[in-house]
Amino acid sequence: MTRWAIGDVQGCGAELDELLQRTRFNADRDLLWFTGDLVNRGPQSLATLRRVRSLAANAIVVLGNHDLHLLAVAFVPEHRLRRGDTLDEVLAAADRDALLGWLLERPLAHYDSARHDLLVHAGLVPQWHAQQATVLASEVAQALRHDPCAALRSMYGDEPDQWDDALEGADRMRFIINVLTRLRVCTAQGRVDLRQKGPPDDSRAPWMPWFKVPGRASAATRVVFGHWSALGFHRGDGVLALDTGCVWGGALTAVNLDDPEAPPVAVRSRSTAAND
Repeated sequence: MTRWAIGDVQGCGAELDELLQRTRFNADRDLLWFTGDLVNRGPQSLATLRRVRSLAANAIVVLGNHDLHLLAVAFVPEHRLRRGDTLDEVLAAADRDALLGWLLERPLAHYDSARHDLLVHAGLVPQWHAQQATVLASEVAQALRHDPCAALRSMYGDEPDQWDDALEGADRMRFIINVLTRLRVCTAQGRVDLRQKGPPDDSRAPWMPWFKVPGRASAATRVVFGHWSALGFHRGDGVLALDTGCVWGGALTAVNLDDPEAPPVAVRSRSTAAND
């Protein structure tokens, strides 16, 4: 079995199909890890959802912020599409309910304890180790399945901006979701700034890329993530970053997780998006 990790697809369905061909994906032996953001901004969100769902047990998918946005539009009556969204086709599809139900069942984190690999969309605050992040992600998953409207309604906002084990209710839920699906930079104390989107070198003290924090609790685990297109492909610091900005004219990238020396496999973008 080969485990392939694939970066943010964001509706770039044609590129995904080509990438699977180039990796020689075989459903009899291979497993695909998707970093989240399957949908939005690209031209083929519906085809992408259908394709990945059809992979069944061959695909492990974590939710990204764009996936959660789609679910919020679908389940929260007052939530609306934004300028630049490309989700109308999904919302109007005959199999909409099946696709959204499948997406709602995806976790926010997946941990392979045997290989010490953790899959998330964005990152971890330095206080969280892999097992804790997985437990916290499960709290969100349970809330989403129990009452998706209430859980999705409560996730919007940037506060609180620092972890506390005593956080409860909507504040606890919001912070967990924000870290796992939106984080790029934080302080050594775990305070987060969710508005910084530029390259890592743009960060100024006390802010730093979350994976650069000295002594972070997750250092013993390889964290596989996407979300940060301005970072691009990054293998080092105990992480594997795979958002290479396909929807922004970059590429869709896959990496063989079981061969640390294997070069990435990339398919150049044929898609464009109007807005970040």
